[in-house]
Amino acid sequence: MLKVENLNVYYGQIHALYDVSFEVNDGEIVTLIGANGAGKSTVLKTISGLLHSKTGDVIFDGQSIHKTAPHLIVQKGLAHVPEGRRIFLNMTVKENLEMGGFTKSSVTKEDLQVVYDKFPRLYERRKQIAGTLSGGEQQMLAMGRALMIHPRMIMLDEPSMGLAPLLVEQIFNIIKELHEAGTTILLVEQNAQMALSIASRGYVLESGHIVLSDTAQNLLQNDAVQKAYLGG
Repeated sequence: MLKVENLNVYYGQIHALYDVSFEVNDGEIVTLIGANGAGKSTVLKTISGLLHSKTGDVIFDGQSIHKTAPHLIVQKGLAHVPEGRRIFLNMTVKENLEMGGFTKSSVTKEDLQVVYDKFPRLYERRKQIAGTLSGGEQQMLAMGRALMIHPRMIMLDEPSMGLAPLLVEQIFNIIKELHEAGTTILLVEQNAQMALSIASRGYVLESGHIVLSDTAQNLLQNDAVQKAYLGG
């Protein structure tokens, strides 16, 4: 479903990604793990058109999206839940969700209901100002907003960041449910243990380079991965 080929991304003079290539097959959960500053968020921003690579290509569903505007990438069914949630703090929960459907001609009650069914808490809070939600509720809202376009694939950037362990478990259960319902997922996550426990495959990113790729099970048992990311 997604093929990333030979990405080299720069922030001014700083070379952030070096020849990054990987793929995500239809129906998979693939995780990208690595330390803070390894370039994980840069990868997702480049895929979604917010940053541009000097080389290579990004192919989604058989079509190059390398030089496509971000809103057109969303229309193609590729959603991005950014690090830090980036919800509209001064708008209500319902208004945030409606913004998630901005590429559609209109947002229907059915669109909203799909999200409310997955996140009952958002239905309870639908009239509440988003900035007053807890961290976990804001993460649910960010994910719910992305679901408003009924994406074929969703990219999640650090969904567990800043959340209590119980909420982390809840968010990961929701990710598993989305996957079981047919959504392909690319997961960027510092909590390598949780990410690898639900993924089918994983890639390890270090200082802008992909240094390792394998099945999630093999990565969990890999000595170098255990030492660097799993506290082993």
